[in-house]
Amino acid sequence: MIEKILVANRGEIAVRIMRSCREIGIHCVAVFSEVDRKAMHVRYADEAICIGPAPSNES
Repeated sequence: MIEKILVANRGEIAVRIMRSCREIGIHCVAVFSEVDRKAMHVRYADEAICIGPAPSNES
């Protein structure tokens, strides 16, 4: 069975995915840029990894 999943999305859809995963016992990892450090999907994830500065061409 899958133990951990990377949710490479943000906002409400990411939170919904994470909520569903939690219900079946899968840990969720969020990736985020520095500007999203306090975003809901980052706080809700079991694990969060910063991938760089805010501009997408730098992260």
